[in-house]
Amino acid sequence: MFGIPGKQAVTLTPAAIGQITKLMAREGHKGLRIGVKKGGCAGMEYTMDYVDEIEAHDELIETDGARVMIAPMAQMFLFGTEIDYETSLLESGFKFKNPNVVDACGCGESIKFDETLFAKR
Repeated sequence: MFGIPGKQAVTLTPAAIGQITKLMAREGHKGLRIGVKKGGCAGMEYTMDYVDEIEAHDELIETDGARVMIAPMAQMFLFGTEIDYETSLLESGFKFKNPNVVDACGCGESIKFDETLFAKR
């Protein structure tokens, strides 16, 4: 929808691929759907949900057996994002390295996008 032909909207690190394939196998899901919604102290939050049906307008990213679907309204916000999975002593989870984010809250749960970037599209 907002992509460049021949270039994936998001990329997955090997750690993210491993975690996504584990999650898919555990429950028999077809993948994970990633989106964004209004919320949090910075204005927007990422969403992740299990997918049992691939929607017609989802952007499908498939890498080494890991499937990620990007909701249509999130595609322009996520273009160029690298998704990683990190484990530390205190927490583990998916991390988004998104070039479109201009600010994030202190806890890292919500983000703010550069509005001028999307006004041009």
